[in-house]
Amino acid sequence: MPIPQELECWQEEVSSAFAHLSQSQAQVLALYSYGMAITQRCGQTVVVVFLSLLLGMNGHNLRQRFKEFTYEKAQKRGEKRREMVVKEQFAPLLRWVLRHWHKPKQVVLGVDVTYIKDRYMVLCVSVLYGQTAIPVAWHVLSGNVKGKWHPLWVDLLVQIAPAIPATVQVLVLFDRGLYSKRLFTVVRQLGWHPFMRIRLQGCYKRCNGRNWHDLKHLPFRGMSPRTLRVHCFKGDPLEAVLWIQWDAAADKPCLFLTDLASRQLKNNPYPLRMWIEAAFKDFKRGGLHWEQSKIADAQRMERLLLVMTVALLHLVRLGNAASSTLASASDPAQRLSLVTLGWLYLVVYTIRDLPLTVIPFAPAFPSPKKYLPLKATQGLPYICG
Repeated sequence: MPIPQELECWQEEVSSAFAHLSQSQAQVLALYSYGMAITQRCGQTVVVVFLSLLLGMNGHNLRQRFKEFTYEKAQKRGEKRREMVVKEQFAPLLRWVLRHWHKPKQVVLGVDVTYIKDRYMVLCVSVLYGQTAIPVAWHVLSGNVKGKWHPLWVDLLVQIAPAIPATVQVLVLFDRGLYSKRLFTVVRQLGWHPFMRIRLQGCYKRCNGRNWHDLKHLPFRGMSPRTLRVHCFKGDPLEAVLWIQWDAAADKPCLFLTDLASRQLKNNPYPLRMWIEAAFKDFKRGGLHWEQSKIADAQRMERLLLVMTVALLHLVRLGNAASSTLASASDPAQRLSLVTLGWLYLVVYTIRDLPLTVIPFAPAFPSPKKYLPLKATQGLPYICG
């Protein structure tokens, strides 16, 4: 049975993006991710049955190829077996993502942890785009494993650093529970700019001051955004720029540390960190149903996440193209995520046998007259450009 033109083009693009992979590995990655994208499932059974019906392939053989894609070398059959080393794919993956912009001047990374029930913890670094995020580096830990996360985060950031040109400004947004002076320093050493949200506990003092003051006395509801250059935390001081914001509609204030003053940015970028939460939903119940995966090994789960990420990238760029063709901002399709919109675009154009197109990701960091409130990220164009 002939291969659909869209799938053939996708196989060529995946092979080009991961040129260091063997022909067999690239083909499986393309087939697996294409099946995930169009079925909206990460489960092997659903994807295998769909591709078997579509391509007339032997379901048993296809299922075995997909299973062995996630296996370690020792568990594979044959003399020329190769293991998929996930960390070697991070830099090529990020380069592929960045190619969707035309000469990007700024990239915003979201750093956060997500959980697969109580089975896994996933440390994830993602590129933020279009109210979602595309993972570019990750590490999966079993849910009951204890240990230090700092070396793991450093390794993930170091792995992707070579893929970002030195001329690109990189903003790294951390969730509140991930504050670390050492990690702050590592991000700066890479030439990037950390944004780390902190809690109200602790003290600060002005850089030219002598007395320490409680952080909890700084913010008040409805205050205008404010920045101060301070030494923060008396026990282990860090010199940084402290951003303070408490929008009247927000339940809690937002305090975060960075090395950039407000005059060095058009807007406060931190509200865009919420897009990584939307991406986790796209991977789970709102998209590929990651939480239903039966894989019982952390390293194999990392390889599955590579396939899911490639599928998500495909859907995001298709959703980006579909969104650009909508007549107006009032179109009902504007209420859909790029992932859902991309899936509909893929299904409809496949049924109608029309060629799929992609367009460059939108630049344009929004520049209103005031800072963005913490909950005002709905409908914003992408920060990067």
